[in-house]
Amino acid sequence: MEANVRWVALTAVAPVAWGANYYVTREFLPADHPLYGAALRALPAGLALLAVRRRRPRGVWWWRSAVLGLLNVSVFFVLVYAASQLLPTSVASTVMAVSPLTMMFIAWPLVSERPRTAHLSGAVIGLAGVCLMLLMGAGASVPGILASGTAVLVSSFGHVLTKRWSGDADLLASTAWQLTAGGLFLLPVAAAVEGAPPALSPSVCVAFCYVALVATALAFTAWFTGLRHLPAGTVGLIGLLNPVTGVLLGTVLAGEALTLQQICGLAMVLAGVALGRPTRVRRRAGGRAADGGNDSSPGPNQTPADARLGGAHM
Repeated sequence: MEANVRWVALTAVAPVAWGANYYVTREFLPADHPLYGAALRALPAGLALLAVRRRRPRGVWWWRSAVLGLLNVSVFFVLVYAASQLLPTSVASTVMAVSPLTMMFIAWPLVSERPRTAHLSGAVIGLAGVCLMLLMGAGASVPGILASGTAVLVSSFGHVLTKRWSGDADLLASTAWQLTAGGLFLLPVAAAVEGAPPALSPSVCVAFCYVALVATALAFTAWFTGLRHLPAGTVGLIGLLNPVTGVLLGTVLAGEALTLQQICGLAMVLAGVALGRPTRVRRRAGGRAADGGNDSSPGPNQTPADARLGGAHM
């Protein structure tokens, strides 16, 4: 149980960093360069992780890194950048909050993780809390909603695919390969579509350092670590901390008043995360796991690879 709590705490670093990323992108980064913005987020982060873990892809990981880099980095980063510029932070966060349900249902066929009642209940309660906090009547553009909704689908599929494939790969190395591949995909497209790169003032450089090193290198490492050690449903619920962070930053940095409605919504989100957390594994007389947790030993219907992916909840 203590190990699960540590994995949950580490995984939570990612949505908190991503919640702050909406604010930083909207307030400090150039609005008319989403391709360069995404490339300058991905490539420095990938190179930084490669400097820490100097390993090249081998065998199938050459094409896997390309596929995951395209989904998790190239497409996703551009969509999130566009959504951050087109939508109020509250609206963008609300749309992204449907990702727990999306991840659960994508994980069912891909990694044989059937959504549990606790996960589904936690997702519904958490999503209701997010809507209570953030649906304040703020205007939203149709392109922004489409960008944010597509980002949910792309990232959910890419993250579950990462969970399916990454059982035998070094975590830092595979994350670095994805980020580097995604950044390299984006650079020529950005040059062709947006022309010269944007001018970088000192404040923009500091913002890009946060986006690349904290909201990307650190956050993706924490997120993929969570995907390796926790059920996808639990990881998706932890992702609800993303919009919670957005609300709290708006209160602290922008001086917005935290209403009773938002306090109630925040409590519901935290209750949803708690409801979907991993539970202690209970053993039957035969030694098989009866409930909860993330049992690392293969069950009667699992291969060792299934166990490494977090187990098949049959």
